[in-house]
Formats: sequence, structure tokens, C-alpha cells
Amino acid sequence: MKTTEEYMQGLKQWLQDTSDTPLEEMSDFFTKRLDGYEEHMAIWENSYQVFAGLLPSECQRVVDLGCGTGLELDKIWQKNPSIEVTGVDLCQSMLDKLSEKHSDKHLTIVCQDYFQYDFGTAEWDAVISFESLHHFLPDRKKELYQKLYNGLKDGGIFVLGDYIACCDEEEELLRSVCLKKREQFAVPDNCFVHFDIPLTLEHELELLKNAGFKIEKVLDEPDGATIIIAKKV
Repeated sequence: MKTTEEYMQGLKQWLQDTSDTPLEEMSDFFTKRLDGYEEHMAIWENSYQVFAGLLPSECQRVVDLGCGTGLELDKIWQKNPSIEVTGVDLCQSMLDKLSEKHSDKHLTIVCQDYFQYDFGTAEWDAVISFESLHHFLPDRKKELYQKLYNGLKDGGIFVLGDYIACCDEEEELLRSVCLKKREQFAVPDNCFVHFDIPLTLEHELELLKNAGFKIEKVLDEPDGATIIIAKKV
């Protein structure tokens, strides 16, 4: 297993090697890679299983942010076929594949920026998101987490599985490179791009707590994902 120093050396080298690579718009990125997407994401098989096991048996209404083709939903519906899911994603082609896979399920798909989605008030038993939110800055997450908190029923949970920065240096480095690339390639502020800008666990938990959540559990999965269970109390 790599040390933090070794990991950071590798990351810096990769960033240097790709310094002239343009940023890709989020939906375009995933549309181009749709055919190999599920095979690529299979590395998180264990985390998808954990996700399914974390939802309470009485959970009936769930919204999945950045649902893609629904790999976490595959496992959730195996456990509870009657659960009602609203999947929100920017990429229509991925949502189409999700619909094809689960045409027999209680599924509503929404092709939309989930920062603009109306979660309502006390409507959801759970909100879930897997490997999506690490593409966004803290200010956006802060607003989103407050909306999620308001949209959950009392006792509802937010299950977040994501890429977490190993240290402050990684968080700051990736954010600065992303901002530099946006300027270099004249990317508008309102354009979502596929570039990782994860927070450290400390900073991610701080945002959730500030929105009102109680952190129930943090799991570090062997496949590299960190899973956070946050509860509305």
C-alpha cells in the first residue's frame, strides 16, 4: 500500500503529464464512455453492497444524486425490490440505460443538475450519492447539504460514498489545478467539468454537520471509497 508521500508524488506527476489536457464537460465525458462505464466502476463492487445494506428496511422513498446507470441501485433493488427511487443525473444517455435495466421498478428519472433539484420538505427517507460530489467546490456542497437536510424526513439519512482527499495538500493542489485549467481553457463558471476536487474527511464532515446532520458512521472500504452515514435529527 502506498504511503501518503508516495501517493502525492504520483499525483503530482500525473498532473504534470496532463497539464495541457483540456477539461471535459461532465455530461459529454460520461456519454463518450458509456459503453465501458459499468466495467470501469465495478472496482467499487464492495461499496455498492455496503450501500444496499445501510438503507433501513422501512426505507421507501430514495433520491440518488448522480445516479448514472444505477450500479448502487442494482444492489438496493436486490435487497428491496419495492423501494421507490428518483435518480437525478446530468447525462441522459446514462439515465436511458438505467431505465432499460430497471423498467419494472418504481423509478423516476430526472435529467438535471442536482444542485437545482427541488427536494421539497420532509419528503425523503434517504438521499444517496456515490462517487459524484467530489467534482464540486465546498460552497456548492454547503447549499446542497442544507437542501438535502430539509428534504429528508425526521430520522432520514444521507449516505455518501465518495473519493476523499488524503490530506490538505491534495485538496488544495487539485482545487488550484482545476481553477487554473478553467482559466487556461476559458471554461465558464456555470459549466460542470469532470475533474476531481475532493475534500478531506474533516472538511466533508464539517459541511454536513453545519447543515444540521449528525454523523452516524464513517466507513473506509478496501476498494478505496469512503462511506459516510449522516442522519437528520
